[in-house]
Amino acid sequence: MKLAAHLAQVRAANATAKPSQASRVLYILDEPTTGLHFDDVSKLLTAFRKLIDGGGSLIVIEHNLDVIKSADWVIDLGPEGGEGGGRIVAEGTPEEIAGNLLSHTGKWLSRVL
Repeated sequence: MKLAAHLAQVRAANATAKPSQASRVLYILDEPTTGLHFDDVSKLLTAFRKLIDGGGSLIVIEHNLDVIKSADWVIDLGPEGGEGGGRIVAEGTPEEIAGNLLSHTGKWLSRVL
């Protein structure tokens, strides 16, 4: 949870800066939930929301359905991994992805929405 704590500190520093000093920050995270307990995933999602509310933007590469269903926009790459992937299979809101019959992510996402 060091990542969530660090992100919260960055957000707090930006919140105390004058508007002219505050800079928009783009965070790119690759599978930040790997190895986390589900309670820690919830804390991470809370930290993400605080970063967004503070004016930041997030790009998260993730397989965790709790994270995916919380996203504003999803880009589903595939249709498989490795040489069978690398193409955009679907993009849109989590609900739109869940309704896409070509999306493996959508198949599983529809079960948690």
